Amino acid sequence: MLQGSLHKRPSQPIRIIEVGPRDGLQNERGIVATEDKVSFVNALSRTGVAEIEIGSFVSPHAIPQLADSDEVFRKIERRAGVTYSALVPNERGLERARAVGIQKIAVFTAASEAFAQHNINCGVRESIDRFAPVVNEAQRNGMTVRGYISTVTHCPFEGPIDPSRVMKVMHGLLQIGVDEISLGDTIGKATPSDVRRLLDEILPHIERSRLSLHFHDTYGMAVANVLAAWMDYDIEAFDTAAGGLGGCPYAPGASGNVATEDAVYALKASGAAVPVDEQMVIAAARQIGIVLNHPLSSRLSRIRIEHKQHERVT
Repeated sequence: MLQGSLHKRPSQPIRIIEVGPRDGLQNERGIVATEDKVSFVNALSRTGVAEIEIGSFVSPHAIPQLADSDEVFRKIERRAGVTYSALVPNERGLERARAVGIQKIAVFTAASEAFAQHNINCGVRESIDRFAPVVNEAQRNGMTVRGYISTVTHCPFEGPIDPSRVMKVMHGLLQIGVDEISLGDTIGKATPSDVRRLLDEILPHIERSRLSLHFHDTYGMAVANVLAAWMDYDIEAFDTAAGGLGGCPYAPGASGNVATEDAVYALKASGAAVPVDEQMVIAAARQIGIVLNHPLSSRLSRIRIEHKQHERVT
């Protein structure tokens, strides 16, 4: 483990991977109109995030909310310097991704056998074997490939997950040629000590620049986990969602992702270089919040709303 915040050495600027349009919206019950999704992505493109995961090329029957991912990709205003990515489960999904000019795809598995069965209807090893031809073909076409590993600290069906299991899955994904790994605390139960145990196991085997962390905020620990990973291990990339959108249809009890604006504010306040404008993220979150017609979980967004209400009263 690196020295903590008292002796924090200069590190690389933080890369924020905004997953709100995909991981954030996929759990919403009401179908969001394509034009509203496009407007949301365009607003996020102006915030300074490094990457936006826009959609998923899974079967429309599996996740109806993302059935229009092709159309969303065709209609967005692509901004220089921003990577636009999508989830791709198989070769058919890859063909759809290629047709709309995707720069980067993500495949997804889990550290938990039970969660893999619930989420993708196969075991962990089988999922990696299935992804091998997808990864190979994507890279032949110049695409970058990310590998998601869910349930890296806790599983809703199996309970706590030993870091050695995560290491084994990561090794399998790297063997088939995945470029980078995202480690997901799918049910939001991780604490900073869980994050430290996980990273102590993982980091001797992968460069920090190829690793991203993906926290949910079910138990209110997501920002603390982000700060622990950055301060103690110099982790440079985090998956976040504007407004704290999200959940997981296959993880009972999981709440939203760590809010982009909350993570950015906390990192900046702790001395990290984060080239993201949290006020513009708040505006994008408010925009989609109006469409969804329910409160967002972001603390920073709520504070902004309360301040505006107070200003109107006074």
